[in-house]
Amino acid sequence: VMVLFLFVVMMLDVDFAELKSGALQYAPIGALVGLILAAELIVVLGGYTFAPQPASTVSKPIPDLATRTNTAALGDILYTDYLYYFQISGLVLLVAMIGAIVLTLRHKPGVKRQSIAAQVGRTPATGMEIRKVKTGEGL
Repeated sequence: VMVLFLFVVMMLDVDFAELKSGALQYAPIGALVGLILAAELIVVLGGYTFAPQPASTVSKPIPDLATRTNTAALGDILYTDYLYYFQISGLVLLVAMIGAIVLTLRHKPGVKRQSIAAQVGRTPATGMEIRKVKTGEGL
């Protein structure tokens, strides 16, 4: 995901001087996101566990592999023990996908785009244009 995001950013040809001029207005939101990320790092590096009984989870016996497939076991774990993490990772990927789409669909002046309304609203009188071209010259 990060490689694709960097590729999109490189292909956008962003003017950084224009971005820096209005960056100060987003400082409070950036500080809030930074505090949230710092709190998450403290929780992760502090050794806090979200599982109620991690010792009992580790000491559980291995289920019979003939009756339980790997896919079923993985789905059971994802949708029971790690449901919130699974949902949050899905939301992060959704936001990344929407962000990539928004970044690539910027409207730049001078770029030729298809106008469906102009194509549908065309009449036979305006559909063809006859031009007088001189010999040896192009349009």
